[in-house]
Amino acid sequence: MIDETALGTRDRKGNWVPDRRCDFGPLFAWPTKPLAIARWFVRGYVLSWQLLYFAVAAAVWFAATPDVDTLRTLRPGWIAFVLVRNLAIVVAWYGLWHLRLYVRRAQSTRTKYQATFPGDSTRFTFGNQTRDNVFWSLASGVPIVTAFEVVGLWLFASGRIPWLRWSEHPVWIVVIMLLVPIWRELHFYAVHRLIHIPALCRRIHSLHHRNTNPGPWSGLSMHPLEHAAYFSAMAIHWIVPSHPMHMLFDEFHLVMAPVPGHAGFERVELGDRSLDTHGYAHYLHHKHFEVNYSDGAVPLDRWFGSFHDGSPEATERMRARRIRTVVTTDA
Repeated sequence: MIDETALGTRDRKGNWVPDRRCDFGPLFAWPTKPLAIARWFVRGYVLSWQLLYFAVAAAVWFAATPDVDTLRTLRPGWIAFVLVRNLAIVVAWYGLWHLRLYVRRAQSTRTKYQATFPGDSTRFTFGNQTRDNVFWSLASGVPIVTAFEVVGLWLFASGRIPWLRWSEHPVWIVVIMLLVPIWRELHFYAVHRLIHIPALCRRIHSLHHRNTNPGPWSGLSMHPLEHAAYFSAMAIHWIVPSHPMHMLFDEFHLVMAPVPGHAGFERVELGDRSLDTHGYAHYLHHKHFEVNYSDGAVPLDRWFGSFHDGSPEATERMRARRIRTVVTTDA
C-alpha cells in the first residue's frame, strides 16, 4: 500500500497534490551532462512505459498481423481482422485500468489527484462520463486508427513505400525505433496547440475536455476529427523510409500511452510496489486547460511559455499570462 503522505499532501478540497514538480529529462539541459543523459536514456526513456508499447507492437507484428501476401490486396477479411484485434487490445488495456482503479477501487483514492470519482453528468453523451468515454474511444478512435494502420500495411506490402530490411539497414532501423517517441511528442504538441485555437476547441477538442476529472477511458475519448489528427502521426512512415514495425510502435504508443496519462492517479499499486504513471503534467492540462500541451523528453512547453510544473509559482505565472492576454485582446 502506498504511503501517500510521503509523496504529497491533500489540499482543502481533499484533492491530492504531489510534492514533486513536473520536469523534463536532461536531454536538452544546458550545460550538457552526458552521464545524466545516459542514465536518463536507459532508465527514463528505454526502460519506461515505452518498452511495453514496443513489446505490444512487436507481438502484434509477429503474431497478430496477416502475412505480406495477404496485405498486398485490400480485402474485407483481413481489414476486419485488424479492426477486431485493435478493439480487443483497447478493451483489454483500458478496461483493466478502469476495472482496478474505478470499479473495484483497489487503492481507494491513494495518490488520486481528485478526491471524487467521475459519474453522471448532463455534459456527457448518454449522461455518464464512462459511457461517453467508452463510446468515443471504441466507435471513433479504434476504427480511425485501424484505417491508418490498414493503409500503411497495404502501402508497405504493395511496394508503394520503402520497406527497410534488417539485413540491409540494422542501425537505421534501431535509430528510427528510438526516435518514434520523440516524433510522437513533436506531432502531439503541434496538433494539440492547433486544436486549442478557440474555434477548433469549441467544435472539436471540447469533447475531450469534458473530462475535468479524467479516468483511463478519457485518454482516447475524442471527436472523430481530433482522432484523425492525433493518429495522423502514423503517416510519417508513408514518407520516411521505415519498417512496418516502426509504424506499429507509433500506433500502439498512440493507442496505449493515453491511459497512464489520464488514469487520474500519480502512482498505481502493484502488490508491494507501485508504478509512476507520469500523469501529473497532463492532469494539470485538464485542470488549467492552457498549460502542458505535451510532456516528455522535449521541453516544448518550456520553450513556448506554456509550462506548469505544479507549483504555486507556476499557477501565478499562468494567471499573469491570462491577464496579459485579456488586456491585449481588449486593447
